[in-house]
Amino acid sequence: MSRRDDRAQLTPPVTPHDHAAGPANAPLTLVEYGDYQCPHCGRAYPIVKDVQRTLGSQLRFVFRNFPLTRIHPEAEHAAEAAEAAAAQGAFWPMHDRLFERQFALDDDRLVEYAADLGLDADRLRGELEAGTHAARVRDDFMSGVKSGVNGTPTFFINGVRYDGSWDRESLLEALQVHA
Repeated sequence: MSRRDDRAQLTPPVTPHDHAAGPANAPLTLVEYGDYQCPHCGRAYPIVKDVQRTLGSQLRFVFRNFPLTRIHPEAEHAAEAAEAAAAQGAFWPMHDRLFERQFALDDDRLVEYAADLGLDADRLRGELEAGTHAARVRDDFMSGVKSGVNGTPTFFINGVRYDGSWDRESLLEALQVHA
């Protein structure tokens, strides 16, 4: 298999199974492996939002779960709550709420956020207790491991790991190089 360079490749590539915002045929795809309890991911969140607004239909943004459970004990259930919200058609609203309120990610708060978003909060609580979405979170995590992810946030631009700074200007410049 030939590679464009020696940087890690996204494995597997983006599929319809992924949570994606933006057109599937956008010329740019930014994938983030993130952890809802990670302070670095929390700082990256508004930057990514700004980049999405700036690039509009030129960008498809994909989020994959990569909870670092040894240092972020609430990250796993936060990721599962996002997946439970996805099952109710509200992944992105829950994703945003989790990052905006990452200082409060205990199970009661996750259920409260679901209710605030108009979701079936009892269903979400039951799915958290049953581990209904743990396999999906694990699949995302393992795809990160296969892709060479070892911390969060880790970004991929059009399938190639981006190892530069993720401040707004650097990230926009890197994306525009790939356009």
